[in-house]
Amino acid sequence: MNKQRFPQVFILALAGAVALWVALTPAPADGANKDMVQLQTQVQQLQDSMTQMKQGFDERMGVMKNLLEQNTDASNKTTAAITSLQASLEKQQGEAGGRTDQLSGQIQALNDTMDELKVRLSKVSKQLEDMQSAQQSMAANQQAAQAQQQALAQAPPPDVLYANALRDYNAGKNDLATQEFTDYVKFYPNTDLAGNSYFYMAEIAYRAANYPLAVQDYDQVLQNFPSGNKAASAQLKKGFALIEMGKKDEGVQELRHLIQRYPKTNEATQARDRLRKLGAPVTAKSIPE
Repeated sequence: MNKQRFPQVFILALAGAVALWVALTPAPADGANKDMVQLQTQVQQLQDSMTQMKQGFDERMGVMKNLLEQNTDASNKTTAAITSLQASLEKQQGEAGGRTDQLSGQIQALNDTMDELKVRLSKVSKQLEDMQSAQQSMAANQQAAQAQQQALAQAPPPDVLYANALRDYNAGKNDLATQEFTDYVKFYPNTDLAGNSYFYMAEIAYRAANYPLAVQDYDQVLQNFPSGNKAASAQLKKGFALIEMGKKDEGVQELRHLIQRYPKTNEATQARDRLRKLGAPVTAKSIPE
């Protein structure tokens, strides 16, 4: 039990390490700075929550341990009493036949008490196991947060990482570019360029005829970055990908939505041309343009 509790010294050391890391880490770019501050705040909140929950766990576990010891002691005493009564019963069977029934009743009552104590001990043990599991889960969450913070500290600056990914994308190094764009959205998911990264990842999948994956990445752009500069292009290419997958009705609907949202864009012009080739009206009501 004691081996699985978190020492207070470990939490204080962790808090000091986080504070020192924050003081020594240079300030990243705009979007990255927000991510760093948000992540640091989450780590601090997790540490504070763990400290409070640890105190509560220690108090509850102390009470549970005391109750378990009391119940165990009561169980031992009851067992000794039963043994003594059984011995007394055997000794007095020939002398006091009338007392046999009385002693048997007492033994039965003690046996019932034993059963009740066993149930209580089982419940207390289950509660202790649940508390230990909760502590282990908290430890795993804290380790995950620390790992994410360490990974972010080792990641290249956002502008450098994005520039490298875009360079490799333009050079046709699709595997390398995909990995770099993936790293970008992993380390800097809330920056404006994260939407662009999802778009280029979708473009790589589209070129490889992996249309389902392309649709997923286009959706990331449309859902998380609807006002980004790649939104119109993402919806256009999502419509194309759905058509290539044989989902013509869904693709036509995407192209119509694109025309409604961005009517004067080049993407809208391409959407109209594709609808004409498919023999589909620009609007669902078949109203001529």
